[in-house]
Amino acid sequence: MEETISLKELLATLKKRLVMIILITMTAGLVSGVVSYFFLTPIYQASTQILVNQAKSEQSVYSPSEVQTNLQLINTYNVIIKSPAILDKVAADLKLDMTAVQLNGKITVASEKDSQVVNISVQDSDPNMAAKIANKIAEVFQTEIVKIMSVDNVSILAKATVAEDQSPIKPQPVMNVAIAIVVGLMASVGLAFLLEYFDSTIKNEQDIEKILGLPILGVIAQIDDQKMEELKKRKAGTRTTGRGETFGV
Repeated sequence: MEETISLKELLATLKKRLVMIILITMTAGLVSGVVSYFFLTPIYQASTQILVNQAKSEQSVYSPSEVQTNLQLINTYNVIIKSPAILDKVAADLKLDMTAVQLNGKITVASEKDSQVVNISVQDSDPNMAAKIANKIAEVFQTEIVKIMSVDNVSILAKATVAEDQSPIKPQPVMNVAIAIVVGLMASVGLAFLLEYFDSTIKNEQDIEKILGLPILGVIAQIDDQKMEELKKRKAGTRTTGRGETFGV
């Protein structure tokens, strides 16, 4: 016969392990909050935008074919921006104690679909340094791309700036705590059911019926000591009253 678990049994298991579930969930949220606020280094982000075109022609208006060519070259520009040819010079100009590979890990280069605008984002623990690196990359690219490719029309649309009381992009303590609480709740509920599954103690008559495979004919009720004493006193009082009535006759 296939064993099934009723909703009542599931709720009983959760109620039985409720203290453990609450403690694990609260501990997970607390640990996540402490780590996020006091141990993780805040990371700030600064971004700059550049517009890249091919060499200027005598025509004042770009033809559709030129625009399409520029769009196709955007991916090439994105790779060049993160190449050692650009980053080595950036590190040297800013006197950064890091290699092009290390600097590459701080940089994200992206562009919107069908757009000639390139976004350069830099992440660093110092917001001012992140802005300096982003702006320097744009400046170096503007200079070096002339030597690398036939491009002399790079415009810096927006320089990276640092706002007052700028907030870090990570860590996000509130998000981390929320995730930790959800994970802690799921883990504690799973642990509660796991402990219940491996708990082989007999708790009620249904457990006996499942183990022995025999029907329950009767149940002996459990009476605590206090109730037993009260029952004895009642019986003793009944006997005394009965004897008094007998002698009275």
